[in-house]
Amino acid sequence: MRIIAGAAKGMLLAVPRSGVRPTADRIREAIFSSLGERVIGATVLDLFAGTGALGLEAASRGAASVTFVEQSRVALTSLQKNLETFRKNRNVSCELMIMRADAFAQLRKVAGAGEKFSLIFADPPYGNAAQSLLDNSVLPGLLADGGLFVLESAKRDALSVPASSQLIRESVYGDTRVSFLAQHEATAESGN
Repeated sequence: MRIIAGAAKGMLLAVPRSGVRPTADRIREAIFSSLGERVIGATVLDLFAGTGALGLEAASRGAASVTFVEQSRVALTSLQKNLETFRKNRNVSCELMIMRADAFAQLRKVAGAGEKFSLIFADPPYGNAAQSLLDNSVLPGLLADGGLFVLESAKRDALSVPASSQLIRESVYGDTRVSFLAQHEATAESGN
């Protein structure tokens, strides 16, 4: 695995032998091609960060800040190595922060602090975690105006988009579905 484009293009990522399912290079390339210029200057939240591949790709492409949320000790070891390599070998001015926490618990803390993000990435374990994120009432409120939530899930998992969110785009790559969601306009207008 490597960083695909930007200031850190070609940087190899440390990946643990087990316990994580990193986003494949071709899927990351497709995600970031879809996002285009939206990444530049973005404030990013990377939930279930694993190796940090999504957040570091955003940082390499010009994001202003990336907050990584990961609970697994094995994944955190690789994530910390990747951040050290990224900081040492690249001239990037992105603010990078790791939070060792359960993603769902961290959403409540971040919401309580009033933080907003222009991009939220989530690559949760396949199963019901993706739907649980979609159903989380806190998540839409964490998106800044015009922000996007990019969710990876298993193609076989049927997802139901709640009224608070609007499905902008969905693509399937092998066994992986990538959904791009925004805060539903009616929800954004009411301030919820």
